[in-house]
Amino acid sequence: MKTGDYNLRLLFLADIFNRQTDEHHTYSAVELVSLLNDYGIECERKTIYRDIDSLKEYGMDIVNARTPVRGYYLRNRKFSVPEVRLLIDAVQAAKFISEKNTKSLIYKIGGLVSEYQEEELREQVYIDGSVKTDNEDLYETIRLLDKAIKSQKQVQIRYARRSIENKYLVRNEGKTFIVNPYAMLWSNDHYYLICNNDKYANLMHLRLDRIVEITELETKAKHFSKVSQYKDKFDIADYSNKLFNMFSGEEESVTLSCSNSILDEIIEKFGDDVPIKTDGDSRFRIKANVEMSEGLVNWILQYGADIKVIIPKSLSRAVKEKAQQILEIYE
Repeated sequence: MKTGDYNLRLLFLADIFNRQTDEHHTYSAVELVSLLNDYGIECERKTIYRDIDSLKEYGMDIVNARTPVRGYYLRNRKFSVPEVRLLIDAVQAAKFISEKNTKSLIYKIGGLVSEYQEEELREQVYIDGSVKTDNEDLYETIRLLDKAIKSQKQVQIRYARRSIENKYLVRNEGKTFIVNPYAMLWSNDHYYLICNNDKYANLMHLRLDRIVEITELETKAKHFSKVSQYKDKFDIADYSNKLFNMFSGEEESVTLSCSNSILDEIIEKFGDDVPIKTDGDSRFRIKANVEMSEGLVNWILQYGADIKVIIPKSLSRAVKEKAQQILEIYE
């Protein structure tokens, strides 16, 4: 027997155990011979026994069951059914993955268990396309950004903006600028690029699903120590905690009047579903449930006159008092 034939038979046999067996679906040695014959591979029953021993020695947990069904099957895989369920649920819930890419990724994840287990998992999958991005280029965006971060190179991107009227992406009118990329972060159901706009000296975060064009540049990226408090290592956990988890307190309904110029920032903070109404020609209003805290007060103050608290009065007073304290320092 040729070595190539032996290797090919083992590969086919391993695939049969991975995809076609579990504790409720087993095969006898005779049935395995028949399956391999269907693939054009001839062998005998005693050959199957030797091959199973080889696969077990390689690390596959193949057992010869007596109950509930007699026969050989793969008992343990790298991923259990509950673990695959969690992966599928995570992909299903991720708003930044398009409906098309979600279906493709779930199909690939399903290959981690037997086809019978996969079928049972698929029956429980529901994909709500209404909350999914329509950006099909996310994978390429991630690939290019990962490459740029590792090589410490700048990238030029075009970032889709929002319109106040319907909050939908306006792709052809997005902003184009050069950024220095430092990290990618998944937080609050969105995937972000943490970076620096090369024109400024501070950090910013951009949603990956709103990057509609990206071009690799050969210019060296600005080091993060020049635009942040981090010196030797960019601390993603610390940045995330300060930026995305700064509100902690009693939840209350808040109404804000905001300048049109910060629409993107408001939607990033409160989500795509936040109700928006026009408030004159240059402003809009939002209503959202937020946790009251000093962090919320500080967040509002950073926007100066671009945000005015309408409701509740207690938050409005807190912002005024903090602003007065700042003013007194300069008097």
